[in-house]
Amino acid sequence: MTQVLIVEDEFIIAKFIEKQIKNHFQCETAIAITVAEAVAEMERLKPDLLLCDINLGAGYSGIDLVNQLQQSYRFEVIYITSYNSKDIIEDAISSGAANYIIKPVDEMQLFAGMRLAISKIKSKKAHNSAAAALTPSEQRIVSLIGMRKSTNEIAELMHLSRYTIKNQRHKICVKLGLKDENNALLKWVLEQRELK
Repeated sequence: MTQVLIVEDEFIIAKFIEKQIKNHFQCETAIAITVAEAVAEMERLKPDLLLCDINLGAGYSGIDLVNQLQQSYRFEVIYITSYNSKDIIEDAISSGAANYIIKPVDEMQLFAGMRLAISKIKSKKAHNSAAAALTPSEQRIVSLIGMRKSTNEIAELMHLSRYTIKNQRHKICVKLGLKDENNALLKWVLEQRELK
């Protein structure tokens, strides 16, 4: 189940967003009206997705809050705001926004933004659980592949035969559900970097 934190200083809007989410998705939700509540809920809920207003009142910026929270937590973020300035949108993108929805919140815009973000979250979780099944030796091989080392170079670095490395690469592909192609592992590693 996806954990969602709604950070919105207008309670009625926050409840509307929460209702729309619960109508369309299986999610555990929480609402934070203030920055202090948002920080406390992050610790309690550890959400996968943050829906965050940019103007949080009292001079607080949702973008600044997200940047602060990203130092301690991993999550996707969708900004929901009345700001439609190109500079603010660029700042939101720089903070890693999965989407940007301009108020007033439209049910289908929210559905589309949520659907894309949840799909990305599920993909990350699937990749992370597959990667966790790798042995330390397999993880080292994957790391070296990420450095664009060839099978021969990996064999030399690990003091193993190239045939052992080829067999290990095959086993890793099986564990990760990849086709056993020349660049399958490299493509997977590059995708992992993009998902982080």
